[in-house]
Amino acid sequence: MSNLLLVLQLSTGQLGREVELGVFSMIARSGLVVQLVLFTLLFMSVMTWAIIFYKWRMFRQAERENHRFHNLFLHQQRLSLIHEGAESMTFSPVASIFRAGYIELVRVSRSRQQQPRNFPEEPSGLIKEVGGTENINRALLKAAETELTRLEKALPFLATTGSTAPFIGLFGTVWGIMNAFRGIGLAGSASLISVAPGISEALVATAAGLAAAIPAVVGYNYFIQKIRLLDNDMRTFTAEFLNIIERHFRRKD
Repeated sequence: MSNLLLVLQLSTGQLGREVELGVFSMIARSGLVVQLVLFTLLFMSVMTWAIIFYKWRMFRQAERENHRFHNLFLHQQRLSLIHEGAESMTFSPVASIFRAGYIELVRVSRSRQQQPRNFPEEPSGLIKEVGGTENINRALLKAAETELTRLEKALPFLATTGSTAPFIGLFGTVWGIMNAFRGIGLAGSASLISVAPGISEALVATAAGLAAAIPAVVGYNYFIQKIRLLDNDMRTFTAEFLNIIERHFRRKD
């Protein structure tokens, strides 16, 4: 009876040490291929979380500055003063579009009036030709495309991680199962001791692939929705700004 208790205590202690080692022990005992798979997935996961945190801060600042700019644009009548206020709103896509449109408006006004090259306090005198408005519209559209490119930066990495990480993990899973069958062949029996190392490699690779893919997919879909809202905001402001130019400047000629 005492011998049986001693054996149980030794087995329990060994099992406790194995549980404490946990995943790190599995990774340490894994083969080179599985370790490369796990390190690849670890890199993708770290980059995913870094991008998610960076983009979350960027979109939050963009939304805050968009709100500030809309308030400024709504309560301020002079475009020159709006432009001065928008200079500090570097994260706002709408403010960037306004700055591009305002600069083009000043350039067109100056070329029509043959004024000096320094900016006038308030652009005016835009002639009733279609070319001036088209130039401003092109400047606004170009600025909008630049802002969309900036907003979408690094999101392809999230999409790539979300679509490829499960397959990379699956590759590690298949390789681990192959090692499990190899262990069975070397041991000559399908005992738990011969199968466990390969199966543990497979399970760790599967879990790592899902752990990298799920946040990437969620983050990508979340930021794409934010981009759609900001894009709609930019389109609405572009149309409104062009209407203001046509209403208040072209009729002055």
